[in-house]
This record gives sequence, C-alpha cells and structure tokens, in this order.
Amino acid sequence: MTTKAAVIGSGNIGTDLMIKILRLSESLEIAAMAGIDPASDGLARARRLKVATTHDGVDGLVELDEFADIEVVFDATSAGAHRRHDQILRAQGRTVIDLTPAALGPYVVPPVNGDDHLDASNVNMVTCGGQATIPIVAAIAAVTPVHYGEIVASLSSRSAGPGTRANIDEFTETTSAAIEQVGGASRGKAIIILNPAEPPLIMRDTVHCLIGDCDDAAVTASVQDMAARVQAYVPGYRLKQQVQFDRVAADDPLRSLLPGALRTGDAAKVSVFLEVEGAAHYLPAYAGNLDIMTSAALRTAERMAAHRAPEVAAR
Repeated sequence: MTTKAAVIGSGNIGTDLMIKILRLSESLEIAAMAGIDPASDGLARARRLKVATTHDGVDGLVELDEFADIEVVFDATSAGAHRRHDQILRAQGRTVIDLTPAALGPYVVPPVNGDDHLDASNVNMVTCGGQATIPIVAAIAAVTPVHYGEIVASLSSRSAGPGTRANIDEFTETTSAAIEQVGGASRGKAIIILNPAEPPLIMRDTVHCLIGDCDDAAVTASVQDMAARVQAYVPGYRLKQQVQFDRVAADDPLRSLLPGALRTGDAAKVSVFLEVEGAAHYLPAYAGNLDIMTSAALRTAERMAAHRAPEVAAR
C-alpha cells in the first residue's frame, strides 16, 4: 500500500522531488503539486505527468479532491511561507516534511537521527549544506567530543533559485544550530558560498572539527562508514580525499575556539572534504545541493510511511 503525497512549491526543489517520487519511490505516490506561478515549469511538468495541480498554493491544495487521500505534504517554498503552510496542514492532520530553513519541527538528517522523529507531525530537513556535512560531524562526535564544528558549503550560483536566495540568512542560522543539535558539536558555525564560476561547479563541502587527542584510525573509519551510509541514498556523495588531521600548536589562534580547560592540552583539527554530484533527475548534475535535499526528504518520508503503515492500513 502506498502513501499519497503532495508537494508545495513548483520551483527547482519541488520539481526535482516530484520526479524522484515518481521514478524512485515504491512506498510513496505523488498525488498533487501546488505552486503560485501558473506558468512555472514545475506545474507544467506535473500536468504532463498526470499529477493534479493548482497555482493557488496551499489554499488551492486543500481544495483539490485528491487532498482527501494525501497523508504527507512536502513544503519546498520559503521559510516565511512555511509558517502559514504548517498551520493549515497540521490543522488538517497532515504530516509535513519541511525543506525550508523554517525549522518549526525537529531537525532530521537521515543517517544520524532518521528514526528519532517518525511520529512527528512536522520535521525539518535543515539545509543542503547541513544534509551534506552534519553526518560527518556526527561521525567524528561518535568517536571523540567535537568542541567546535565549522562547515563551508560551496554551490553553483546557477543552482540557487529565488527560494534559496531568499533563505540565505536562515540557511546559516539553521545549519549552525543543527551542527550542534544533531551533529553533536558543542559549538557550530556554517558558511555558504554561491559560486558564480562558469561552467558551473558541482557542490563542494568542507568540514572542520576541533577535538582533543584522538585515535586517528577510529575517526577515519567512522567518517568513511558514514559517507557510505549517505551514499546509499545520494549516489553522487563522496569523500574527495583522505581525512586530514592537524595537531593544533599551543600558540595557534584556533585554541581560542576550545573550552578553557582544553586550551593548554592536546588538540587537533580534523578536516573532511566532500563533493556532491546530483543525479540529474530534473536539473544538471552540478546541482548536488538540490539532490541531497530532495533525496533526504524522500528517505525521511519513506521511513515515516513504513513506520506508520499498520496504522494507515487500519483506517
């Protein structure tokens, strides 16, 4: 039995997600797409694929006949719009998968805490940079305490649509918070770079973690295992080189980022360099930032659907 789903947002992310559900999912069925631009390519594609559409946003969605059977709604709009969408959809008893940085529900990064919020009515997919890097922070934190975690997400400017650009400030705030709350770092910082290079470059991410003394081999093994877990649902996700370890000298300014008690002890900086190539379901392969977000949202919704399957079947 499949779970019926809808997508709000007919831009890059929403359209890619719709196509992923159609092509890849055995447990979800895309029943509707809602947008606000009647001329958008996403709505046009949905109509060609025989998916119900509306250009009246969430208000139009709840008026569709198909809405009665929809269990899960993906919101791929903006942080500001999501607040109203969530209020309407939760009142209708629908589960909301939030792909904006609004963060009204708990953060979910599938290989780290994907099974912790299966009964939540709203879950937040953090950001593309968060989905790519937080698993690595968590992998290091599983071996040794991470006192400071910093991520730099570099993505093609061409892959960043109006929604992404409108959410830049929320991107850094949401990702920084999730580095701590999900990744396990005591302090987190996120930086995003919209790279204008032509031809467009695929997504690159850098993770720096400050730790105390550690077993280098154990950290490396944990990072490699986590990368393989992400790669299971994002095939274009990969480590660009070996995990790097640099001992932090006693007079290194990086010491100021450590807790006071550790500023004179052993300390190391772990650096991990990542690349995310998109599956090109809708946009070119350089848009790995979109691919990892939609793939993570799809994986999360499928886990929630599987968890709730007996309950749904009983209704």
